Amino acid sequence: RECHLVILFFFPVIMSKPILLILYGSQTGTAQDTAQRIARQAKRRWLQVQVLPLDNYNVANLISESLVVFVCATTGQGDPPDNMKNFWRFLFKKSLPTGSLSRLDCAILGLGDSSYPKFNFVAKKLHKRLLQLGASILLPVGLADDQHDLGADAVIDPWLTSFWEKLFALYPSVADVIPLREDELLPPTYTFHFLDDVKEETADRLRISTDQTVHSQSQPFPARLISNKRVTDLSHFQDVRHIEFDITGSSLEFDAGDVVMMRPCNAPEDIQQFCQLLRLDPEVRFTLKATDNSAVPARLPQPCTVRHLVERYLDIAAVPRRSFFELLSTFATNELEREKLVEFSSVAGQAELHSYCNLPRRTTLEVLADFPHTTAELKVDYLLDLFPEIQPRSFSIASSLQAHPHRLQILVAVVRYKTKLYKPRRGLCSTWLASLDPAQGDVYVPLWVKKGSLKFPKEKDTPVIMVGPGTGVAPFRSALQERVAEGKTANVLFFGCRSESKDFYFRSEWEEMMNAGHLTLFTAFSRDQEDKVYVQHRVKESSGLLWDLIANKSACFYIAGNAKQMPASVSDALKEVFQQEGGMSAEEAEQMFAVLERTGRLQMETWS
Repeated sequence: RECHLVILFFFPVIMSKPILLILYGSQTGTAQDTAQRIARQAKRRWLQVQVLPLDNYNVANLISESLVVFVCATTGQGDPPDNMKNFWRFLFKKSLPTGSLSRLDCAILGLGDSSYPKFNFVAKKLHKRLLQLGASILLPVGLADDQHDLGADAVIDPWLTSFWEKLFALYPSVADVIPLREDELLPPTYTFHFLDDVKEETADRLRISTDQTVHSQSQPFPARLISNKRVTDLSHFQDVRHIEFDITGSSLEFDAGDVVMMRPCNAPEDIQQFCQLLRLDPEVRFTLKATDNSAVPARLPQPCTVRHLVERYLDIAAVPRRSFFELLSTFATNELEREKLVEFSSVAGQAELHSYCNLPRRTTLEVLADFPHTTAELKVDYLLDLFPEIQPRSFSIASSLQAHPHRLQILVAVVRYKTKLYKPRRGLCSTWLASLDPAQGDVYVPLWVKKGSLKFPKEKDTPVIMVGPGTGVAPFRSALQERVAEGKTANVLFFGCRSESKDFYFRSEWEEMMNAGHLTLFTAFSRDQEDKVYVQHRVKESSGLLWDLIANKSACFYIAGNAKQMPASVSDALKEVFQQEGGMSAEEAEQMFAVLERTGRLQMETWS
């Protein structure tokens, strides 16, 4: 999950109406969606508005701006999202003079998740920095929380109301304008131009260059799938895959703790249903033309087939956001469907929308099927406004280049669960990966690598203590392979799973390392006995060893895995170790924990 931030900067140019610039930093698309929602509200008020990713904006121009919106996310452990990192580095340059942004009026909206320790950290830090640089904050920072029963909108809605009130006070000419009605369609971002010539398959081919020195999101490397093995027992409730790719010739490099990124494809049956609902020929070709000055999405070939668009670009399997219902309602001619869509779009209808959509995890495709009359009225030009782009997924790399040259391995739990809906819910990327079979012929997956949040010590004698239950062990397998290859043998691993016989990942590798004297292993099999045993119990049981390693040998401590209860439980167990073995008070243990975290000797990588 991402923590998002929206910063609104306004520029009162010498004119009766302001120009609104909206800049966003988004990791999974939610901040981008919020930025576009604000832009639509501005357009309905007849304002000039521009929306850009933060790193697509020339940040040097900020000194002359006076009215802007930044929409951004906090990722990982308080980090800015990828598409605002250049902006972030520039903004925190010590050479920027105090008062350099004195012309700037701004409002900041943070979209976050309070299950993470650094909740809305980017929003708070940005607010502080803008004040240092002399900017004027128009209204209190909004701190939206994904954990709220009604999601981020519980904060965003009242915050936006306050924002527009503030804007109307600053610019009375805006308040005097009669806005477009909510049921009036704004122009689409792009128009489709269908081609009448002979259909070709070339538009659907994966156009990825392999001769790039540096592979990235814009130039991924097509890695050949070597193996895709289930590593849980067939009787186990969860299908977990150990997947290996061949990256020969890619020049991809990575260290322990780094992550691999990839974009999944929609399932063939979903593509077929989507095209049937919208009465689209999947093989027909089209070109796109922007209705304003925006660029056509670089990932879409020109010309492109409808099949390619739906398979690789439109996120039709996600739970739709409120903005989807807002736009969908403008196409509704059936009265019953229109009333329900308008309700889902309204502030008052958010509890109803949550029950209909978010709780059962209903997909966009299922919503289209639930509103057949409205779906039949959809105009194809609005497809890219209705459906967000499929976002990349990240996986901890579970192998070391030193142990497996020219290879990259991951450990993937296939997401599948039941809700009140008849059809089981499935994770788009994990299901897609599990479906790939190298035995059926060459399979290529476009991927790229980026730096992860976990950093391991370079000093040979510094011990590492790693707590990685379940698939959280993936980055530690990479670290152990790398460290053993470098002769670093002071390694402690706490691994937990349900059953020793069903989901004990990489057991033979751990035993081999233990026999060679390269690893001390503690295991917790929660369901193999009457009382449940978890990794935090093993941490407390090993208090003497851990205290000696941390207090006397400067060990580094790592936690990776599910963000629900585990990280907090392990953290509490470690603080108990400090109290028990170090004779500390609860407050002193908290302080020691905080110092370890601040100095990088305690690191976490969690996901939800």
